[in-house]
Amino acid sequence: MQSTKREKRKIKINYQKFYRRTALVAYDIVSIVASSFLALLFRYDFQLSAVQTEFLVAVRNFLGINILVTIFIFYLYRLYNSLWAFAGETELQNLVLACLTSSVATGVGVNFFRVPGAAKAVPDSYYFGYFFFLLVFLFGSRFSYRFLRSQKHKRQNRKNSISVMIIGAGEAGNTIIKEIITSNYSTMVIRCIIDDDKNKWGQFIQGIRVVGGRDKIIESADLYDVDEIFLAIPSASPAQIREILEICKETSCKLRSLPGLYQLVNGEVNVSKLRDVEVEDLLGREPVRVDLDSILGYVQNQVVLVTGGGGSIGSELCRQIAAHRPSRLIIFDIYENNAYDIQRELQEKYPDLNLTVLIGSVRNTNRVNAVFETWKPDIVYHAAAHKHVPLMEDSPNEAIKNNVFGTWKTAMAAAANGTRKFVLISTDKAVNPTNIMGASKRICEMIVQTFNRHYETEFVAVRFGNVLGSNGSVIPLFKKQIAAGGPVTVTHPDIIRYFMTIPEAVSLVLQAGAYAKGGEIFVLDMGEPVRILDLAKNLIRLSGYRVGEDIPIVFTGLRPGEKLYEELLMEEEGLQETENKRIHIGRPIELDEQQFFVQLKELETASKNECRDIRPLIRQIVPTYHYEEKSRTDKGGQG
Repeated sequence: MQSTKREKRKIKINYQKFYRRTALVAYDIVSIVASSFLALLFRYDFQLSAVQTEFLVAVRNFLGINILVTIFIFYLYRLYNSLWAFAGETELQNLVLACLTSSVATGVGVNFFRVPGAAKAVPDSYYFGYFFFLLVFLFGSRFSYRFLRSQKHKRQNRKNSISVMIIGAGEAGNTIIKEIITSNYSTMVIRCIIDDDKNKWGQFIQGIRVVGGRDKIIESADLYDVDEIFLAIPSASPAQIREILEICKETSCKLRSLPGLYQLVNGEVNVSKLRDVEVEDLLGREPVRVDLDSILGYVQNQVVLVTGGGGSIGSELCRQIAAHRPSRLIIFDIYENNAYDIQRELQEKYPDLNLTVLIGSVRNTNRVNAVFETWKPDIVYHAAAHKHVPLMEDSPNEAIKNNVFGTWKTAMAAAANGTRKFVLISTDKAVNPTNIMGASKRICEMIVQTFNRHYETEFVAVRFGNVLGSNGSVIPLFKKQIAAGGPVTVTHPDIIRYFMTIPEAVSLVLQAGAYAKGGEIFVLDMGEPVRILDLAKNLIRLSGYRVGEDIPIVFTGLRPGEKLYEELLMEEEGLQETENKRIHIGRPIELDEQQFFVQLKELETASKNECRDIRPLIRQIVPTYHYEEKSRTDKGGQG
C-alpha cells in the first residue's frame, strides 16, 4: 500500500518573482485601458464631450477581450520573462513588436464590436494613437528601472570611484564601457576615450566623449584626473602597443589591457578579462614565432623524456609536447611538488596522454640508468640544472655535481640506450663566464659536443638569455617589491640583459630538436639587450606609481659572479643561419678530448671531496672563465 502512495512534492515558489510579474501584469492592464481611451481623447484634443458615443461604445465593448488578448501577446513576446535591468536591443525589439501586434488585434476587435449603422468603429487616427500610448507606457515601465539603477550607480561611484580612460573606440572598448556603466559592482567612472581615428573625434559612445588621438593621452589623463588606463585594442600589433604604452607610462596611471583578439572572437571581452599591462609588452622586439605544428611532428609517436620537467622551462616543454601526441611523455624531476603540479595539469588537459612522472636526481647514476633502461626514450630534453647565480657562487661544488656530472650521466645513459636526440638547455651565461653557473653550463656544452662525435645519438645544445616569468626571474621580484611599497633593488644602473618569454624559449628548444644534425649550439637572436634599470622604472610606472617618489630604486651592487652584460656567442664559434632567421647555429669548438676527459675526472674527484676552491680547476677546462680573486674566511666555498 505504501509503495502505491504518491509522495507529495514540495513546490518552491519564488515569491519575489511572482509579485514582480503580478505587478507588471496589473500595470499592463491599466496601460491597455488608458491607451484605449487616450487614443480617442487624443483625436478630439482631450475633450471628452466631443468624442462620439458610438466610438466609446466600440472601445468599451472590446476592452475586456482586448486586455486578455494583449496580455497573452505580451507573454508570447516574453515581456514578463526578461531581465529588464539588463535590457538591450532584443528586449526593445520585442516590446515594439508586442505593441504593434496588439494594435493590429485592437483594430480587428473594435471593428467587430462597432455600433450597428456607424460608418466607422473608431477614427482612423485611433490605431496609431493606441500603438503610441501603449508603447510609451510599456517602455516607461520596462526601461525606467534600468535608467534609475544606472543613475543610482553613477551617484554611488562619484563618492568613491576610479577614474578611467579607455584607449580604443572599437568593439572591445564599447563592450568594456557598457559593462562598467551597467555593473552594480564596478567602482569605475569612465572619463574619456582615446582613438587615433579622426572620424571618431568629438563623437560619443554611450555618453562618453572621444577626446582625440594618442597625442591627447597625457593631457587628458591630467585634465580628467584619470587613475587607470584601459588599453582596449586587442587587434593591435606588439609594435603599436609599445608605442602607446611608451606614452602612457609618462602618466601616473595604472595600465590594464585586453589579452588579445581571440577574446573578441570568443565573446569574452569584459572587465574581468583585463590584465595589468606587463613590462614584457615593452620589450624592444617582435616576439619570435615558430610554427610548432610543422616542427613537432618528430615527437609524435615517440617516447620523450624531459629532465627537470617541473621547472619553468621544463613544464612548458611538457605542455607543448603533450599537445603533439607522443607515445609516452616522461617527466623526471627531483622536486615532487613541481612534478605533481604539471602532472595534474596535463592529466586534466590531455586525459588520453600516456604520461609517466618519476622522481629522482640526475646526479644518481643508478636511478638515471634505470629510467633509460626501462623506458628507452627516443628524445631527451635535459632541463634539470641549478641556475641561480649567487647561490651557486656560494655552493660551487653542488653546481658541478648537478650541472656538469648530472649532464654527463644523463647523456651517457641516452647514448647507451639508443636515444635518437638529446637536447641540452644551456644559457648565455656560458659565454665568457664570470660565475660558476655559467662555467658549469659551458662544460655541459663541451660534453654534449664531445659525445656527439662518438655516439649515434644527435647531441645539441640550446642557448638563450633570461626568461621572463621563470623561477628566479627579475620581474616577479620587482612585482613583489612594488606590492610591498618598495624599494625596488637593482644591482647596477648600467646592467643589461637579453630577455625572452617562456614560450619563445620553448619554441627555440623544440625547433632545435627538429633542426638538429648533431654537435650544434643553437642561439636565438633576441634583439637589443634591455637595461634592468629601465625594466624597473617601466614596471613602477605601469603599476601606477611614480619612480623615486612613491617607489624608490636602490642600487645594491653586482652580486658575486654577476657581470654587467651577457653575450650569446663566443667569437670563435661564428654564426650560421637556419630556416628561421631568428635562430642561428654556432660552430663546435675544437678541443683536446683526451685532456678534457682527464680534467673532468679531476673535477669530479674535487667536487666529491668538497674542494675548498674548485674554480682554478674549472678555469683549466674553460679558459674563457674569469672570476674575481678574493679571500674566503668562511665556509661558503664548500659545496
